[in-house]
Amino acid sequence: MGRSSDESPLRRISGEACALGGAGYSVLLQIAHPSVARGVHDHSDFSTRPFNRLLGTLYFVYGTVYGTEEERERLHAIVRAMHRKVNGPGYRALDDDLLLWVAATLYESTSRLHAMVFGELGEEERARHLREASVLGTALGLPEEKWPATPEEFDAYWGKAVAGLRVGEEARGITEQLLHPASLPLRPLMKAQSLLTGGLLPPHLREQFGIPWSDARQRRFDRVVRVTRAVYPRVPRPVRFLPTTLCLWTMRRGLLGPRWLGPPRPGAREARGAVG
Repeated sequence: MGRSSDESPLRRISGEACALGGAGYSVLLQIAHPSVARGVHDHSDFSTRPFNRLLGTLYFVYGTVYGTEEERERLHAIVRAMHRKVNGPGYRALDDDLLLWVAATLYESTSRLHAMVFGELGEEERARHLREASVLGTALGLPEEKWPATPEEFDAYWGKAVAGLRVGEEARGITEQLLHPASLPLRPLMKAQSLLTGGLLPPHLREQFGIPWSDARQRRFDRVVRVTRAVYPRVPRPVRFLPTTLCLWTMRRGLLGPRWLGPPRPGAREARGAVG
């Protein structure tokens, strides 16, 4: 996929800070797939270092959508190299079905949060956004023909995939560590994520994950959505995109870890970690 124009839905939507409200939702959807949960359990430490793992995902998404051609090539090569090492009984990170599922959760989460805050896209824009979002999978090796070609195809794939999810012990253990972190500063943030995640998940998955829910929590979630819908769109766009701007800035300079974008510095080691 070539670089999107500034008017493209992918570039207009991906950098909105409101999409970060769906971070926990996206992660739990991913690990509700047993193969993803096993891979995360065996190879990732995001349950104990959620901020670092969130950064890894944001680096991938923002670098893919807003980076230069050279930056994207380097970023994708690094992430593919990391994922080639993620293999084990019953899973392989670069398996087409897993790549499709993870990319689909990133697209669906961002699309859903944007629609909740700004309203649904028109039919033509939604189709264009879906086409452009294919890069979230193809960047990691997913054949382009595996990505749903139309919103109707995506909806059919999504409904069938979600209906087939079964939350296992590994996923519940990861979720417990993720939503109840040992780090005190993270606890208020994860408490808010727990509310948002519980409100966004289908009830059968919310129950399988053991996320407490009640009428009172549903009302609280609905209030958060109403207030966000009323206030957030009135915030100036540069402020709404500030997390994206800061993430790209730190990534290009290697301030919070290895330098993912741009030419490697002399003697610098390759980036380590995992997206997800």
